[in-house]
Amino acid sequence: MNYINYCLLFFSLLGAAFQAQAQQISKEELLFMTPDWKGERFPDGRPKVPDALLKRMKLVTHEEAWAVMKGEGYRYQYAEGWQVINPDSVLVGRALTATFMPGRPDLHRVTDEKGHKKDGRVKSQNSWPIDMLVKGDVYVVDQFGAHLDGPTIGDNLGNSIYAKTGNGIVYEGALRDIAGLKELGSFTSFYRSYHPSHHNPQGDLNTTLVGINRPTRIGGAMVLPGDIVLGRDGGVSFIPPYLVEKVVKTSEVVRLRDMFGHQRLREQKYTPGQIDTRWSDEIEKDFSKWLNEHIDKLPVPKAQIQELLKTRTW
Repeated sequence: MNYINYCLLFFSLLGAAFQAQAQQISKEELLFMTPDWKGERFPDGRPKVPDALLKRMKLVTHEEAWAVMKGEGYRYQYAEGWQVINPDSVLVGRALTATFMPGRPDLHRVTDEKGHKKDGRVKSQNSWPIDMLVKGDVYVVDQFGAHLDGPTIGDNLGNSIYAKTGNGIVYEGALRDIAGLKELGSFTSFYRSYHPSHHNPQGDLNTTLVGINRPTRIGGAMVLPGDIVLGRDGGVSFIPPYLVEKVVKTSEVVRLRDMFGHQRLREQKYTPGQIDTRWSDEIEKDFSKWLNEHIDKLPVPKAQIQELLKTRTW
């Protein structure tokens, strides 16, 4: 398919998306937007990065993820400036996205009618994406920074989210019931502000759901459904699924080399100048020997270390 046909297909899908309003994105659209992911997918087409990689991702730093993504041309996958629930914990999971905009009565009405009558959705629009969450997901919400009368999530929905996913959220807006949310011990979450009000108070429509599992903007980052969320140290990275394995493996190599280098510096076997520059063949051989000797004690899976050793020439 040539470039012009790709553009025509994209705008055709975009038009269908607006016609569908707040429905879940179609499988065809998700496949179109995530062609580089070759692994398993959810029935709706959302990329399903394996749980084993998610577990290893918890030790990855933003610096390591940033370096890999920037090298692949991804410059807008990091968002900062958050308030955090459980700031000493790490949030990792698959993004399920939702996008809200300032309330508009005509669109809100037809979205409600379609959701309730045709799609069989119940309750209010803010609960629709939450009903779709599964274990390992992270609910990623563009709430357009809404503050007063903006919060769509408090401790009731927070408990539901945590029960479904085992994770917290990334929320571009204000939360309510912060005290109750903090009682969820592992509800590690990133949000912009706190306000005790509630969205859409009676007679005052101020939020309308316009998209579920569609590309959305969080801070200065674009997020696609199925991206892997890495939230730690006050910031959030959104990693394209097909780059997750490369990010994890790069992180593990860096971690092992740092451990080895720090130990040898403490032992005064090498100088800082030798460790901070490109390693000599002598140091590389010493590193390989160190990996073999400590293979059962290192914070990297044994199978991954064995794979690394196979690729080395010493």
